[in-house]
Amino acid sequence: MSVGRQELKGDAGPGTEKQRLDELAELIGRSLDSAAERGASGAEAAVSVDRGLSVAVRMGEVETIEYHRSQGFGVTVYFGHRKGSASSTDLSPTAVADTVAAACRIAQYAAEDPYAGLPDADTLAREFPKLDVFHPWNLDADGAIGIAMECENAARGFDPEISNSEGASLDTFQGVRMLGNTLGFMHGYASSRHSLSCSVIGQRDGQMQRDDWWTVARAPQDLEAAAEVGRKAAERTLSRLGARSLTTRQCPVVFAADIASSLLGHFIAAIRGGNLYRKSSFLLDCLGKPIFPEFVRIHEQPHLPRALGSVPYDSEGVATYPRDLVSQGVLQSYVLSTYSARKLGLKSTGNAGGVHNLTVEPGLLGLPELLKTMDSGLLVTEMMGQGVNIVTGDYSRGAAGFWVENGVIQYPVEEITIAGNLRSMFRGIQAIGSDVDARGNTRTGSILIDSMTVAGN
Repeated sequence: MSVGRQELKGDAGPGTEKQRLDELAELIGRSLDSAAERGASGAEAAVSVDRGLSVAVRMGEVETIEYHRSQGFGVTVYFGHRKGSASSTDLSPTAVADTVAAACRIAQYAAEDPYAGLPDADTLAREFPKLDVFHPWNLDADGAIGIAMECENAARGFDPEISNSEGASLDTFQGVRMLGNTLGFMHGYASSRHSLSCSVIGQRDGQMQRDDWWTVARAPQDLEAAAEVGRKAAERTLSRLGARSLTTRQCPVVFAADIASSLLGHFIAAIRGGNLYRKSSFLLDCLGKPIFPEFVRIHEQPHLPRALGSVPYDSEGVATYPRDLVSQGVLQSYVLSTYSARKLGLKSTGNAGGVHNLTVEPGLLGLPELLKTMDSGLLVTEMMGQGVNIVTGDYSRGAAGFWVENGVIQYPVEEITIAGNLRSMFRGIQAIGSDVDARGNTRTGSILIDSMTVAGN
């Protein structure tokens, strides 16, 4: 049985979700009225109700079956420029009223902050594009177990050198969220997320290696087939058998697409408002300056249908919109919430809570062509550790992957460290692959960097 062929049954119907959203809107309305009655000059509140199913199997046996149900309510109130926040997992009228009262008490003791307050009214979302992010999967435990079993069996049966398994897991989630404030903003929507993963262990000549593969999507029919996920997990594990270390050297490095997103994460951290107003970023005062080569474009696409990072507004209700962060290698914009924007004397960019479908414009070369362009160097497929200093840009992380000569993979490598400085690494990007990994909130192909230090034996 493959994921793509599973019978997809709808939820109890769109009316059910609308009813839930109406109930949450009423709850938020009551909480905002309560805050105003207690003297708050402004308030915002958010509430969510989620449910899901998770199963895990290992070595042909069921390990866990978990049904999830969660709910949460949070409110922030302002008395002038004094702020108080409180939250609760109890959505009863009494608990909501008590939570609002607690936030108001906290605000009374808070220090004045001239930058604190609700978003500017003209930045709030007024139009709500259809994002197609709600595709519930009414899958029962037996169906989920069957898919996870098929996935693990495909991996374990792929080759005799697959000697053990860390298991396969299937997760399905759906929920509704509502956000409102005293500026008249009130909106909510339903969303879903489903995933399947597998990890197995291979053994050869006394050496063991592990690797995995996973698929994630808003709609279950967009997931990779279970057997395909298992096969890829097994292939990746087998390719690592016989790994060795390298001598220390300077060489080009290709970051494979599924981990290249980590480089973009460091870039976003460096242009995030909080790090900028604290003056703790190596990209301080770089707006309008070249950070990357001219061919690099990095942009947000928050309204892509079915994409994992698609949202009509950020966590403050500020409208999201497509925009370039980097164009022709030049930094065009920061990543700002309302508070950080005010601290910097700027406008919110709709990024309270993070970026949305961050996209690196792909090049024309697939991974094989990218390796030929590199000629000799390191293909990195796994990263370990957190040795990144956003203040200085210094970068040093454990890695594993493959040594490449004449554009062809020669052997797997492990127990190495790659090091450099993010500023020179960004400027040293030679090419971006066409092999875009769209399984997360950051979409990028493999990235070739001209030179890094590889430390090994």
